[in-house]
Amino acid sequence: MRTLRAFSPLFAAFCVSLALAGAAGAQAQPRVLAVEFADDVNPVSAGYLTDAIDRANDDGFSAVVILLDTPGGLADSMREIVQKELASKIPVIVYVSPDGARAASAGVWIGQAADILAMAPQTNIGSSTPISSDGTDIPADLRQKVVNDAAASLRGLADEHGRNGSWADAAVREASNLTARQALDRNVIDAIAPSLPALLDQIDGQTTVPKGFVLETADASVTTTSMSLWDRILDVIIDPNVIVLLMSLGVLAITVELFNPGLIFPAVFGVIALILGLFGLHVLPFSWTGVLLIVVAFAFFVAEAFVTSHGLLAVAGTASFVVGALMLFDPAGPGFQVSIWVALAVAATLLLFFGFALVKVAAARRAKPKIGADDMTGQAGIVRRSLDPEGLVFVRGELWRARSSSGGVLPDDAEVVVDRLGDGLVLEVSPVGAPFQDAAADPDRAPLHSLERLSHLR
Repeated sequence: MRTLRAFSPLFAAFCVSLALAGAAGAQAQPRVLAVEFADDVNPVSAGYLTDAIDRANDDGFSAVVILLDTPGGLADSMREIVQKELASKIPVIVYVSPDGARAASAGVWIGQAADILAMAPQTNIGSSTPISSDGTDIPADLRQKVVNDAAASLRGLADEHGRNGSWADAAVREASNLTARQALDRNVIDAIAPSLPALLDQIDGQTTVPKGFVLETADASVTTTSMSLWDRILDVIIDPNVIVLLMSLGVLAITVELFNPGLIFPAVFGVIALILGLFGLHVLPFSWTGVLLIVVAFAFFVAEAFVTSHGLLAVAGTASFVVGALMLFDPAGPGFQVSIWVALAVAATLLLFFGFALVKVAAARRAKPKIGADDMTGQAGIVRRSLDPEGLVFVRGELWRARSSSGGVLPDDAEVVVDRLGDGLVLEVSPVGAPFQDAAADPDRAPLHSLERLSHLR
């Protein structure tokens, strides 16, 4: 028993050591956050990516991997991502994947800013020449300044990370584009790997330049994150074509409500559509010239309803809308422009809508006023409450008190024709097909000929 007591503390210490060793072993396994990024570079996707990098830093991950597949996007959003990569306190790895993916335009900057830049075998990188907002070359007087700035920026990132700065310069000036194998051979990237686990095992133990991180990624536990549903919705909303559609539908719905007060739904839908469209305008850089032209276009459309211009104002509104829509996102950059076909389709729809409304207004102005007793004579109706001797008749969308001109009983659902509006706003009616009555005795009470009644029903 004494021997047992003597060894008890040693045994307890041994157990504690085993527990601590197990905990240390569990903590020693590296954790990597993999961020899926298959999207344009825009304010929404930039916010998603920078938040993910912050999360990886704050939650103690060993590294963050950006699974990149992008055609490029907005320069301002790209700079936001690059700055976040450079400021990260843990290694940032950009992996262009899966096979068939690309890192084009702004994607090259995102890749070159990473501590490790890797690619899947069947991917490509490059084509970083700045172009104008409509996809064409920048005018000569501005091109040299823009290209030199972009080339210096990308070359600086590549040089600082120990990669090929000369190719970075060519990617901007000559739109050079390389396959994964070519990029590795020319020291544009750091590694090629067929999968993320293979990449993490391959780069384990490497020291990054310039930050000097020693990578611990072998057998890492990988946590994958992707855009939330809300981010995906916002990403759709900020599409320039969607913004134009939302704003057009919003104005159109509110116009319908103004011409038909009390419908409620058009007003609610219009306000929501306008708010979403204005959110898109707030997120993307836009041109005030384009906004003013679109406002002028809607002013022309509305004025057409009150000014006799024989359609000239509507045509002017259509032209103003198309030009304004095409200029709306002029400063935004390539890939963030309103399609000319979308602009033409929306303008044509608005033109048809207001044209239809104008035709109806003109027809209403030319129509004979439907007011008074004379207008009720000859109208067709249906008995809703049998006439015995009085009841109710449904005529021209309204229920009227009525009696039979002949004094007889008319059952429910009988088809009748109004002979006259009697005293006390009581209609005097006859059944359809009743024989013609001689009007000599009382011309004012003579019912219409049965053929005339049938013509009214038709």
